[in-house]
Amino acid sequence: MAELQAAPLLEARSLHVWRGEKHLLRGVSFTLSAGELLHVTGPNGVGKSTLLRAVCGLIPLEEGEISWIGKILNHRDDAFDAQLAYLAHTNALKADLTAEENLRFEMSLRRKLDGGEISQALSLVNITHCAQLPMRVLSAGQRRRLALARVLLCKATLWILDEPTTNLDTAGVSLVEGLMDAHLKSGGAIITAAHHGLLAGHTAVRRLELQA
Repeated sequence: MAELQAAPLLEARSLHVWRGEKHLLRGVSFTLSAGELLHVTGPNGVGKSTLLRAVCGLIPLEEGEISWIGKILNHRDDAFDAQLAYLAHTNALKADLTAEENLRFEMSLRRKLDGGEISQALSLVNITHCAQLPMRVLSAGQRRRLALARVLLCKATLWILDEPTTNLDTAGVSLVEGLMDAHLKSGGAIITAAHHGLLAGHTAVRRLELQA
């Protein structure tokens, strides 16, 4: 007997979004299961970031619906938000706070941290030496690594990452791929829009190409 396939974590059905006169998302549908990465591709301006923001509940849908573990998300949902870590194209960090203070402030809005978690997250993204430096003095690559540390600290099942390798060098791209691989192996799921072909050849990666 064939093994039954696990139900998807996330389902998007016939999503439509307009921006002014432009019909950006036209009936977009997909499913995402635990251990899978959905790589959203397409030309600039086609709606990749819009799709990611719509899944997060940051942009209203004109038509269609999104479900998380079988429950339709009509508006912001606390249970879904608790399982979501969103990394936008911008880092959304506070310039005058140190790297450590940025993470501590963000997590104070989300969950209680155990001792050493911030140090561990900074270590995983290789910027431990930046812990006490204000964000404004960090390089663009260090800022992106700090934003990735925030994703790790969320302890979320679903990562939604918009161009996660922005401003990262080759070593940084490899770091992101390693973090992604570990998250998938732990049963997490990822949606990303990225120009880089991240985790190329990985069996858990699927593509969703948006058309202009």
